[in-house]
Amino acid sequence: MKSFVYQGLPSRVVFGAGSLEQLPQAIEAMGAKRALVLCTPEQRASAERVAQLLGNRAAGIFDRAVMHVPIETAREAREVARSLGADCAVAIGGGSTTGLGKAIALDSGLPILAIPTTYAGSEMTPIYGITEAGLKKTGKDLRVLPRSVIYDPLLTLSLPVGMSVTSGINAIAHAAEGLYSVEGNPVIDLMAEEGIAAIGRALPNIVANPQDVEARGDALYGAWLCGIVLGSVGMALHHKLCHTLGGSFNLPHAETHTIVLPHALA
Repeated sequence: MKSFVYQGLPSRVVFGAGSLEQLPQAIEAMGAKRALVLCTPEQRASAERVAQLLGNRAAGIFDRAVMHVPIETAREAREVARSLGADCAVAIGGGSTTGLGKAIALDSGLPILAIPTTYAGSEMTPIYGITEAGLKKTGKDLRVLPRSVIYDPLLTLSLPVGMSVTSGINAIAHAAEGLYSVEGNPVIDLMAEEGIAAIGRALPNIVANPQDVEARGDALYGAWLCGIVLGSVGMALHHKLCHTLGGSFNLPHAETHTIVLPHALA
């Protein structure tokens, strides 16, 4: 067997249908007292539910997360977090919301609790991206890795079929890069193969029945594994292309990954 190095990433994961109800315990385990809830404008209702679960630990809601994390939005969110005296960020949504949490953490060190509602996988990586003047700059910093992640398949039931498929392909892209990365190892290979298989099983069932909780759980499980792969080995050809295209032309992230992946692997 070849020699290798594997460094596990320090995130606590709570997984299962209905696991959102464990949010108060998760925040308490982090030692946080005032959480700023982050979301996109479309997910305001979900953020309000999160704030309700947090009770007096909710400092407020910032509902202006958008894709590719424009520097102006990041600065505004950082200022809101400071003005409210927030000591952690709770990001509910997809990669845009988690990415905003990372932009705040990069500047302030504020810990993040992520609640994914897509298969983006950003919550399992220390990779961040911020867009300024049409240029998306990416980097890697352990400060932006969420401390805790809650995976509740019930929160993905409303994800439209089309977005579910492209988000799933996005996750598969994470694993594909792990399989050809120079930083790969046997542990990463196992996670990548299992993640791809889980999503491959799930997507046809989600297309047939978007309310299939078992299939949604399989997809989220696969996305978790694929996210770990990307977080462990970093970005290579495929992701570099997608981040450059997405940031330069404001292209939707998952759809860009779906189109580019076959060409990157060819």
